[in-house]
Amino acid sequence: MVNMKTDQVYQYLERIANLLRTDTRRSMVEKGLQPVQLEALHYLSHCNRYSNTPAAVADFLGLTKGTVSQTLGLLENVGMIEKLPDHKDRRVVHLKLTSRGDKVIAETIPPKSLQMALEKMPEAEQGSIVKALDKILRAMQEANQLRTFGVCKSCRHHLIETDDQHRCGLTGELLQNEGIDKICREHETPVSS
Repeated sequence: MVNMKTDQVYQYLERIANLLRTDTRRSMVEKGLQPVQLEALHYLSHCNRYSNTPAAVADFLGLTKGTVSQTLGLLENVGMIEKLPDHKDRRVVHLKLTSRGDKVIAETIPPKSLQMALEKMPEAEQGSIVKALDKILRAMQEANQLRTFGVCKSCRHHLIETDDQHRCGLTGELLQNEGIDKICREHETPVSS
């Protein structure tokens, strides 16, 4: 039996998601994009260097490698992304948004309707909403045993050596400061003590 609060939360999230999709679709039509293409661009706009590969895009979107490969090929053909070889492993390809891809994301995400709605709310309420949504997301990922794709600096592998020097405990590599605020496919939630 479904809990009354669970049903209410679902109804709100479903309606909000539909409104966001509608607003985003309007922008996509203007730019000639399909939903999966915009989702791939959005992911690539906020992932770190460990997570900007075709396999990571497929993981994040929950799609097959073939579907993602076609999507990325189209985005490359229209000049929204570029493929860059990995410096250490020639089999690995990294994906980077071009200035055209950056512009599409800046003009489309977050949708204007969400921006306007949040601007009407006090900052404290906005923070409470973010915390609540984060808890829901983490609980659902844990229940479904999915990757968290969390922000680097919130990962159990993120090590702070000095104020200006951070290291990934998983790879042992130094992290660039701008990269610690991006999402990572290798993210693991810290274990509570």
